[in-house]
Amino acid sequence: MRFCPKCGSKNIDWVLPQTWSKYECKDCGYIGVFIIDDGEIAEEIKKEYLKNNKMIEG
Repeated sequence: MRFCPKCGSKNIDWVLPQTWSKYECKDCGYIGVFIIDDGEIAEEIKKEYLKNNKMIEG
């Protein structure tokens, strides 16, 4: 399983599947070559991302 390094989402796809070079997160808009493949790390990233976004919103 692949996860977004910015928000921890599983909703991530290849931008250019022909070259396998970039990924795009459909939840936060991240585009890049780095992804997370560890679910525990992704869960920590998701918690931190949600906490930080709640602080920004209100």
